[in-house]
Amino acid sequence: MPSVPALDSLADWPVTTATAVVVTEDGPREVAGPTGWRTRTASVTKLLTAYACLVAVEEQTIDLDAPAGPPGSTVRHLLAHASGLPFEGSQPIAPPGTRRIYSNTGFDLLGEALASAAGMPAGEYLREAVLAPLGMASSELRGSVAKDVWSTIDDLAAFAAELLAPTLVVPATLAEATAEQFPGLAGVVPGLGSFDPNPWGLGFEIKGAKSPHWTATGGSPRTFGHFGGAGAFLWVDPDARVACAALTNREFGEWALPVWSALSDAVLAEHRVETS
Repeated sequence: MPSVPALDSLADWPVTTATAVVVTEDGPREVAGPTGWRTRTASVTKLLTAYACLVAVEEQTIDLDAPAGPPGSTVRHLLAHASGLPFEGSQPIAPPGTRRIYSNTGFDLLGEALASAAGMPAGEYLREAVLAPLGMASSELRGSVAKDVWSTIDDLAAFAAELLAPTLVVPATLAEATAEQFPGLAGVVPGLGSFDPNPWGLGFEIKGAKSPHWTATGGSPRTFGHFGGAGAFLWVDPDARVACAALTNREFGEWALPVWSALSDAVLAEHRVETS
């Protein structure tokens, strides 16, 4: 019996526009929807900003442990949502390194630190360090480095391939970025719930033991990525050696979790790369 394409269920999502892609180290394996459609990625933006910071670390433009943000906080704290800053606002609500508090403000301060160190706007550095080298010509930062990249599924496919087989940073740098930072911190994944622990890397959310989760129920605990309030997501399962990204025109809500997770399970079932 022929297999059913993993992305077929996209047509049944409660949205009017959706597009998705499955990627392995060899590139896109399956795609559905309007691939050239450009839309807001919301907080998937943070993955791109974080990757630009990783390039800057390797270029010795910034240091992960340099002071940034509130007193006692560093670039590493800001990337890992451990600076103590709230979701929005400049007044810390916890000491650095004590709680996982998801913070758009923290990423905006990260952008300011990157711009100051690089001597150019953060959006320009992002374009030169990540978007242009990966051929992501349809991607553009239109505001905050926390939430305002607009992109296409073709461009996100290029970025997903980079996360599976890095070319802009050495594998050890990506491995550190996708490993839990400040282990054991509890906190909230906005729109998903409270988790203890709530593992996070350097800009990358890590699945860990979180349940329910927006990625595949059968996926590796090492799965990393991000979703956005615009109804977008990108995840990478480093053990299955496969990635998936999606863009929609409907804001994240109760509709998203079940269909995203079901599609992600289908992706793993069909495209998991067997390793010896």
